[in-house]
Amino acid sequence: MAAVFPTVYEVLVLDPVRHGAPRLVAGEAGLDRPVRWVHVTEVPDIAPELGGGELVLTTGIGLPADDAGLRAFVAALAEVGVSGLVVELGRRYLGGVPRAMVAAAERRGLPLVELRRPTPFVRITEAVHALIVNAQLTELRSTEEIHQRFTDLSVEGAGPGEVLRQAAELSGCPVVLENLSRQVLGYDAAGEDAQLLLDGWERHSRRIRPAGRTAYDPDSGWLVTTVGARGQDWGRLLLRWPGGGGADLPVVAGPAGRSVPGGPPTRLTILVERAASTLALGRLIQRDAEGLERQIHRTLLTALLDHSRPVDEVALRARALGVVVERRHLVGVVVRQRGDDPVGEYGQPDAGPDAAPARLRDLAEAVGQALREARLTGLSSAIDDTAVGVLLALPDPAAEGRSLTAFAAALRRLRANPGTRPVVAVGAAVPRTPVGDPDPLRAAAAVGRSAGPAGGEADGAAGAPGADSAGSAGGVSVPDAGPVEGAAGLIVAAGSGVGSLREARRSLLEARQIADAARRDRRDLPVFRLPHIGLAGLLHLLRDEPRVQTFVERELGALLAHDARHPREQLVGTLRAYLDQGRNKSAAAAVAHLSRPAFYERLARIGRILDVDLDSVEACLSLHVALLALDAVRHP
Repeated sequence: MAAVFPTVYEVLVLDPVRHGAPRLVAGEAGLDRPVRWVHVTEVPDIAPELGGGELVLTTGIGLPADDAGLRAFVAALAEVGVSGLVVELGRRYLGGVPRAMVAAAERRGLPLVELRRPTPFVRITEAVHALIVNAQLTELRSTEEIHQRFTDLSVEGAGPGEVLRQAAELSGCPVVLENLSRQVLGYDAAGEDAQLLLDGWERHSRRIRPAGRTAYDPDSGWLVTTVGARGQDWGRLLLRWPGGGGADLPVVAGPAGRSVPGGPPTRLTILVERAASTLALGRLIQRDAEGLERQIHRTLLTALLDHSRPVDEVALRARALGVVVERRHLVGVVVRQRGDDPVGEYGQPDAGPDAAPARLRDLAEAVGQALREARLTGLSSAIDDTAVGVLLALPDPAAEGRSLTAFAAALRRLRANPGTRPVVAVGAAVPRTPVGDPDPLRAAAAVGRSAGPAGGEADGAAGAPGADSAGSAGGVSVPDAGPVEGAAGLIVAAGSGVGSLREARRSLLEARQIADAARRDRRDLPVFRLPHIGLAGLLHLLRDEPRVQTFVERELGALLAHDARHPREQLVGTLRAYLDQGRNKSAAAAVAHLSRPAFYERLARIGRILDVDLDSVEACLSLHVALLALDAVRHP
């Protein structure tokens, strides 16, 4: 039944019912049952005429005189699903309802209420029916406002912060947006203390386990819905609803003297689902005003990254722009700031709303100019909110090293001021891989074995302002660039060179991976290569990939949940010590400051919790990768 119907408790605290001095004598556990209608009867065989959800009122005049008949009457009402039974004393029963009726109602969990003063049933009926109608009308109006508000947000392209603010305003409840690793992406505390709301969030969130895609967890008091689009879930939206069981209303006299709160109203379920849809849609749609040529460059790079256009069409349109990519040696390059100044997806601007786009626009202009100065040809555009991508089209593989050096030197000269000297990052030379959509976990394992090329699932390019294409398609002129200096400022990352446009996506993704991972590397290296960032670096740049987060949950979820329930016994640390010491139990026990028997006992428990053999090299390798991925998502 819909949550717009009042509960039995809410009916019992209405003035016409309270006038009758109600007393609950059985079935306290059913006080949160919804009341769909009120039915007055004086006949014992009324059950077949009912449809469930009714609150039955009677004086008891026509009820059976024997205990067996009373038990059968109560059983019949319970079987059809009535919400409760209210008996007015004074006509048939004077001191109270028969014990047989009380016992039968308690056994069935059916609320049984005595009215100890005469009360006109018509007033109760009118009050309850008015409550139902008014609640349904209010629910309809609220639902309409919710739909209109979130439709407007979708059309306006509102950011996650505004969506969460509106959800909190409409509900009056705190809302939290988290990713699959239980990290908070955004929140609105609805006027409450944000520190108290988010303190120990991951541990708290792991205890919230609703049954369904959108469901209420009564133990924690959170209404939860999954956020995602196109079959790819990437987070959860949670709304805290502490319960609506009449905390401010007088308590009905009963065995325990309390009421049972109900779940959240239907409008809140609609609200979180509409908010989640708006968040998912906003992640898919990104717009920006650009010049036509820049839009084409961005479109073509985006098409290569997300396979949105046939490769032949991309080549044709690039050639029309004067960038020949057929029968060329192609190298993906990504340029970005080393710091985290630009606004993140759910962050707040620290220098005005236009600061980050302006910085990115300046960087894109500088990249385009550097390509022209180095006499290089390629497609150039911003590929997300922080980086500019370039697909260099070179005459032959031998020109790769000289061309990258010339480009980095030209960019350094254009950006020659403190804190903006470039660092060059070049992907390792590796065998070509089959065309396809690489799996990030398989790629992670490959890097761990051989420091080879890594794939990943592109989120699709964002629509930030891009840069013009560069220079002529003639020979490459390489000036004397000199050494590339400095670990601060810009990062220039280059993927492995490829021989066809169909493989260009791999080179671009590799460059973006190196650039993202290299910004956390403080070594003053003139050239960053894929082996330099290692497996931990790769997992860091894949930390927002839902499949990586799902992998962590699959491998470590049970152990993380155990640690959340037992904060004084952190078994994840025990597992980490064991794997970090190369599965040397004696050395790991010493590192963990535990006796060997205690350490062995913990390992045995970890094996039982995770259902794995910790003596298996393959199982431990998988767990070690999962721990590295957990560190990456916890410490972005």
